[in-house]
Amino acid sequence: MRKLLYEAANSILTRSRGSFALKGWAMKIAKRRGLLKARVALARRLAVIMHAMLRDGTLFEA
Repeated sequence: MRKLLYEAANSILTRSRGSFALKGWAMKIAKRRGLLKARVALARRLAVIMHAMLRDGTLFEA
């Protein structure tokens, strides 16, 4: 699961062309601390979001 979250964070940071709040948040971290730490931080944030969605039973709305 860790590897999949890291890959998702990597693709959000490097492959997605659109801008959204989560990507902007991670790019601010990348400027301060580096891209590797930003990927890990984004992967953790994704895990927290997914856990909250699973706990509450809510659906993802883009």
